[in-house]
Amino acid sequence: MMNVKNIVFDFGGVVVTLDHQQAVRRFKELGLKDADKKLDPYTQGGIFGDLEKGKITAEQFIEQLSLQCGRQITREECAHAWLGYCKEVPRRNLQALRQLREEGYRLIMLSNTNPFMMEWAESPAFDGEGNSVNSYFDAVYASYRVGVLKPDPSFFHLVMMREGIMSYNTLFLDDGPRNVAAASQLGIATYCPVNGSDWTKEIYRYIRANSYAYASNF
Repeated sequence: MMNVKNIVFDFGGVVVTLDHQQAVRRFKELGLKDADKKLDPYTQGGIFGDLEKGKITAEQFIEQLSLQCGRQITREECAHAWLGYCKEVPRRNLQALRQLREEGYRLIMLSNTNPFMMEWAESPAFDGEGNSVNSYFDAVYASYRVGVLKPDPSFFHLVMMREGIMSYNTLFLDDGPRNVAAASQLGIATYCPVNGSDWTKEIYRYIRANSYAYASNF
């Protein structure tokens, strides 16, 4: 029987609880009047999408955002607005990630994100205990670094190729239905928890179910 060996996690909405409306409010405070139309909970568009896809740098994003806001935006202001997405980092999630790694699962993070979010996530401030997000995963993939956004299948193919993992022994968690559907089309087992929900116990049901499902094919 082939068991799930690799677990791929989305960042926002799974590891970190998202607050879309808080982010919208913060960008509006910068002067972006139509922030509610330009910001998306799952996949960004416009200059926001260009940033998360790596088409423009953080500095270029600030320049273009400043033009849209009608004033010069500082890097600190921009980072503060982006971090509005982060409502909290539940302790239970971090404890679960530690436990899963101790149990022998390979953990990979695959996220549509940007330099402002990752600057915080990869700093000692991430968990409040001096550890960055990297200390919880075996590998971290950020969309702006690889030049592709979920739900593009090439993002999943790239991760599987670089990590040397197979779809049939991999479980993917994401709060975005479109992202989960894309992974499922590639034969990856999926779990779509609601943003902010407690997935730390339920994940084991998905691990067991997909192990049995694979075994039943023989």
